[in-house]
Amino acid sequence: MNDIIQEIAEIITMEFGNQIDLLTAGGHDISSSIIGFGEALDKVGGILVGKAMEALNQALVDSEERKRYWVVKNKADNKTLCTKFGQAKHARTCFQNKITGECCYLADEMAGLAPHDRMDTSLKAKLVEEAIDISYGKSGDSVAESLQFSPQTVMNTIRELGEVENDEVELSSKLPEKKKLQTLYIEADEDHVALQNGRVVEPKIVYVHEGYRQPGKDRRELINARYFGGVYPKSEDLWLEVADYLEQVYDLDAVEHIYLSGDGASWIKSGIQWIPGSEFVLDGYHLKKYVMVATGHMPFMRRFMWEYINEGDLDNLRFLFEAILHGTEEKSKRKAVYTARDYILRHWEAILKRQREDYYGCSAESHVSHIYSARMSSRPLGWSVEGADQMARLRVFSKNGGNVYDLMMDRKRQVQVEERIERLDKRIQLKRTSSSYYMNVGNLTVLGIGKRTSLFKALSAVRAI
Repeated sequence: MNDIIQEIAEIITMEFGNQIDLLTAGGHDISSSIIGFGEALDKVGGILVGKAMEALNQALVDSEERKRYWVVKNKADNKTLCTKFGQAKHARTCFQNKITGECCYLADEMAGLAPHDRMDTSLKAKLVEEAIDISYGKSGDSVAESLQFSPQTVMNTIRELGEVENDEVELSSKLPEKKKLQTLYIEADEDHVALQNGRVVEPKIVYVHEGYRQPGKDRRELINARYFGGVYPKSEDLWLEVADYLEQVYDLDAVEHIYLSGDGASWIKSGIQWIPGSEFVLDGYHLKKYVMVATGHMPFMRRFMWEYINEGDLDNLRFLFEAILHGTEEKSKRKAVYTARDYILRHWEAILKRQREDYYGCSAESHVSHIYSARMSSRPLGWSVEGADQMARLRVFSKNGGNVYDLMMDRKRQVQVEERIERLDKRIQLKRTSSSYYMNVGNLTVLGIGKRTSLFKALSAVRAI
């Protein structure tokens, strides 16, 4: 232990002295010194991880309980683990089970490291977190000063995480009873993401909220928003998730209005079949778009069109469209006017509902741009369907306040439980009379063997790695 303290002290003291010399010489910015201190601390962190693993390994070598079931097969096999501090190197012992013949690095297993792990979970989580916002390549370069990972490594780490369900983030509060509100808002849209094969996939997004608040003069934010998204071949699967959330959180019998807003796509309007009591409302972005299409070549007509729409004057609106068509000779422009007219008239009831006092509009287009497009379609990228689905779900997971590290640790624990079940099955199949012939590594009591030295706290912390 004294050797470790001395080595760490020498690194920190040397870096401190170097930075003081640079500062006192003049012309050296303190920010540069902070970077230098950070690099020294990272180096120390790597040493501590390696030494902690070696201390755990030595405790197992000395353990009398271990000797009952495992013998030493190989000593001093070296392992390099990538961490947020950089590389952490340690020597470990390979043990062999006396009965099954299985070989295992018990120290690694106790510390939660799988046989082929080259990165610790916190570093993997950092890679995924970065990749949610930036490209795989930039993510691989940004997670640690001394480490670089290829885009393929980043992608593999995300694939290892698997599918992220929309209910991974637990509800923020366990209410004693369901919320009673007069009005709920649901907004929906989709992005168009280019695939590697030249085709396009459309990740969908739906979010539920309770209205808007205005924290600043020019800024609005949603109240208690909850997001759902991913690539859904069957839109009903998405709507069932939304319906389930509404049922869990709200007293739907008390809700007077549930406004479902969007661009009029069939998958969006189908939501009213799955959300009891919901009403479709056309979003303002697409209404404005088709008004512009209809009057692009006759801008003086635009004021009248908006007037008739806002007043709900369908007769005069129809007459206005006829007047525009009568004055339009170019075939392509006439076709555009017909398209705009059909779109607006087809959604007339959904347009009228925009005038209700408790309806505040729809921001689905900007949400798609911020949540999906900024990462997935605004740059010339080519995705696989699986990759697009995973990234869409990760973006939604992040928007809901999800923690990638916690998610990865949950998945890791699930794998560990499954592996222990497999071992139990082997134990039963071998019909051994001793229920403890195969040492349960997770419950190994090496930390209680012998004196509790100054290493004890470090060894206790290793369980959480």
